[in-house]
Amino acid sequence: MARLALLSTSNKTGLIDLARSLVEEFEFDIISSGGTATALKEAGIPVTKVAEYTGSPEILGGRVKTLHPRIHGGILARRDVPEDLADLTANQIRAIDLVVVNLYPFEETISKPGVTLADAIEQIDIGGPAMLRASAKNHAHLTVLCDPEQYNTYLKELRENGGEASLEFRQRCALETFKHTANYDRAIATYLSSQSAEKSALPDQFNLSGKELQTLRYGENPHQAATWYQSGSTPTGWTTSTILQGKELSYNNLVDLEAARRLIVEFPDTPAAAILKHTNPCGTALGTTISEAYQKAFDTDSVSAFGGIVALNRPIDAPTATALTQTFLECIVAPGCEPEAEEIIKKKAKVRVLILPDLTQGPPQTVKIIAGGLLVQESDNIVEETSKWRAVTEKQPTAGEWEELLFAWKVAKHVKSNAIVVTRDRTTIGVGAGQMNRVGSVKLALEQAGDKSKGAILASDGFFPFDDSVKTAAEAGIIAIVQPGGSMRDRDSIEAANQLGITMVFTDIRHFLH
Repeated sequence: MARLALLSTSNKTGLIDLARSLVEEFEFDIISSGGTATALKEAGIPVTKVAEYTGSPEILGGRVKTLHPRIHGGILARRDVPEDLADLTANQIRAIDLVVVNLYPFEETISKPGVTLADAIEQIDIGGPAMLRASAKNHAHLTVLCDPEQYNTYLKELRENGGEASLEFRQRCALETFKHTANYDRAIATYLSSQSAEKSALPDQFNLSGKELQTLRYGENPHQAATWYQSGSTPTGWTTSTILQGKELSYNNLVDLEAARRLIVEFPDTPAAAILKHTNPCGTALGTTISEAYQKAFDTDSVSAFGGIVALNRPIDAPTATALTQTFLECIVAPGCEPEAEEIIKKKAKVRVLILPDLTQGPPQTVKIIAGGLLVQESDNIVEETSKWRAVTEKQPTAGEWEELLFAWKVAKHVKSNAIVVTRDRTTIGVGAGQMNRVGSVKLALEQAGDKSKGAILASDGFFPFDDSVKTAAEAGIIAIVQPGGSMRDRDSIEAANQLGITMVFTDIRHFLH
């Protein structure tokens, strides 16, 4: 008797070619349900509908199709257990040798704008996961495929092994199936938690999962293995990027690129450029054009820019491309690249150039793994509003100073704490990052700014517990300071600013970045 294959797929990619090979090359009989059966019949492939095979019609608008003993008995029967074989014979059930199932597109559905809870509920597959789990459990006796990418590999396996799939292959497929159903259930649970009437900022259970996208050469250091995973079945964020050219992306490249993306999206309304090293901005600037913004950012610290990561919030044009090729860079990311610019950048064939059309697609949470658990927090995506800030000194900011204070504050948010940023003309001129004390960060930033600090703005990601930093800033020529406020000694800093003629603004928001 011919072997029996059950095909029930939501994603029809590769289905017809697989089915035709099963029938014509390996003499399988096929049973199928719903739209899959229709697609096979239209392609001229012989198929028996599940309802005809089971003798039970589809009911409840198609909600119940494959939940039947003739289906699950054929899947779960152990071919080396006489009692199981006797049950098959007694109930006129054929053993199923191949199960090909992929699930309703739940994640694709919930990613669409305007989707309702009812829409999402209808995309929760019931029969599919049941068949997949049953097949994976009984992989000693049959093969289960849950992804169209497995079809050609399966056919190759049959061709190389006399029409049979090896136990090792079936085991691999079973493992992939359990991963697939686990991720599917996770997506449903995560979505329903987000729809709960008792919403909280973070769920009471947090699960991480991902599909291997690319094995990286190594991690932060050559002795550390590393892999890039895609979260969810629908590509988002960096998995939607196009790599125009350059060497293979490394772990450190991707970490730096994400830091650059987070910074550049702070400035949607004006051409902006940022250059980062080790996740810290060494130059950030706004301009009337993207080429002007990049040149200003580069001139901030051309030494540190060497080997840097560049993020642009406008497509790369020819003038910008020309400037980008004047120094060694590791990576460039932008929402687009003009054809002429692409030809210019090709001169630097090793630089990695990525096009990420939507720079705003970021994770809603950030996660750090610690021994025995996870630390999860909402991403720091607060929209800055100067109308909610407080000018606490006698001297008040001018309209231009308000804009500069906002720019400096947005950059400081993306500098490792303790963070100090000095800016002029919407351009960073000094950055003090990651120091063990704030005074040290102030001195580093002002030292880098040099004479340019006269008339400049200073931003601090945390409050000043003492007035020494205010005095140091004033000596360097700083005219305005923006900081969170909240220290028990705020009054000391305010009085020092008043005595020195400096404007000070409190945001009442802190932006530590560890």
